[in-house]
Amino acid sequence: MRVGIATDHGGFALKQEFVTHLRAAGHEMVDFGAHSLNPDDDYPDFVIPLAHAVAAGKIERGVAICGSGVGASVCANKVLGVRAGLIHDHFSARQGVEDDHMNMICMGGRTVGPSVAWDLIETFLAAKFSNGERHLRRLDKVAELERHKSNLEESPATSTRS
Repeated sequence: MRVGIATDHGGFALKQEFVTHLRAAGHEMVDFGAHSLNPDDDYPDFVIPLAHAVAAGKIERGVAICGSGVGASVCANKVLGVRAGLIHDHFSARQGVEDDHMNMICMGGRTVGPSVAWDLIETFLAAKFSNGERHLRRLDKVAELERHKSNLEESPATSTRS
């Protein structure tokens, strides 16, 4: 499987370890960075290119790590076609793919230990979408929301800063 991985400083040590593990497991790896430890870097600089590659089908699945995983998840889900989940448990790592067709896993480099994180990634990568009728129906509703959102984005964005 072609897998992409991205992190900021908050998950840099985990990413370095996982790149090696993923290659050893036979996956084709694309490393979106960070390529060096920089405590002042920003997760969007790495997660957004990964999310675009996943959405475009250049990468089958994506792994995004930041300090808590929250920022990476929020950021990735802003990209049309990405279904990213903040995952800390095995059930969600599997079920997110089987039922919700999750294509990116996000986790915290400061919240999940290396052994558990690797187990979650393996679970995520091994899972397959069920194509169940109720899951397809739900995903159609999500796709409709995305279509509606993309039409609204043609208007100027508002800033979150005061």
